[in-house]
Amino acid sequence: MLLGRVHGTAVCTLKYPGTEGLKLLVVQPLNKNLEPVGSLQVAADVVQAGPGDLCVMVRSREAALAMPEITFVPIDLALVGIVDELEVRNAAGFDLLLKPGWNQFA
Repeated sequence: MLLGRVHGTAVCTLKYPGTEGLKLLVVQPLNKNLEPVGSLQVAADVVQAGPGDLCVMVRSREAALAMPEITFVPIDLALVGIVDELEVRNAAGFDLLLKPGWNQFA
């Protein structure tokens, strides 16, 4: 899961066919502790996010498939969710071993 915070909007005078009317936002990628990672990036917005919103992002093919009503567009980063609440737990608190016996993932 990729997280990012919206910093503003990007304006394009020319867009690829199929991306007309698509809102573009300037996003700062974040790590799980909400610390900035890397430089600002431009993402296509399909969830109507606004400045200051913490969002879930997808990259590559998943970003292109997230576009509404369009089969394929050359989009590399898309916002697909707005985070309402985030709880980060210490990795030591998780039991990642599968117990012997039946489980729904075996």
